[in-house]
Amino acid sequence: MSASNVTICNAALAMLGEQTIASLDEPTNRARLCKDLYSQARQMLLRSHPWNCATKRVLLAPLVDKPAFGYGNQFQLPDDFLRVQSVSAQDYVIEGKKLLASEPEIQLIYTYDNDNEASWDAMLIEGMSLLMAAKLTKAMTGSTTDADVREAMLSQFLKRARAVDGQEQPIQQIDPYNQGFMGVRY
Repeated sequence: MSASNVTICNAALAMLGEQTIASLDEPTNRARLCKDLYSQARQMLLRSHPWNCATKRVLLAPLVDKPAFGYGNQFQLPDDFLRVQSVSAQDYVIEGKKLLASEPEIQLIYTYDNDNEASWDAMLIEGMSLLMAAKLTKAMTGSTTDADVREAMLSQFLKRARAVDGQEQPIQQIDPYNQGFMGVRY
């Protein structure tokens, strides 16, 4: 069975010893809480690490409107943008949903709001289940102690998940003889 927002919420509810749900739209308190908490929790978790399964590349063209000062161009960030992973510009700034830089175009690698849980890594799915369990614990029981224990479990798990996810990327080599590298030091 592939992952979905409902299967992730059901895993979280099972961790709490609660009954599962069939849909986020069913008329139960559990479903309403899952629906209320899920999107923000997903975005927060995806933003917390450059997950491989939530990475996109895009070439940005400048907008017609120029920034008032400081940079030569501004670029519209994608609607699903959550976090910068890499930008082809050395000097840039994010302001709202715009990236400001002086380059004529931008190569952007970014974390996007991947709401297709079926495309997620198994460890990200488990991490999201743990995060939802922690959030639901606070909302359903009011117990900050139980929620703190669940958040500590989540923190430990995410350290492992991020390490595994990060190991799938090649090691970036630094050329010590590169003039840009040496110029910073001397």
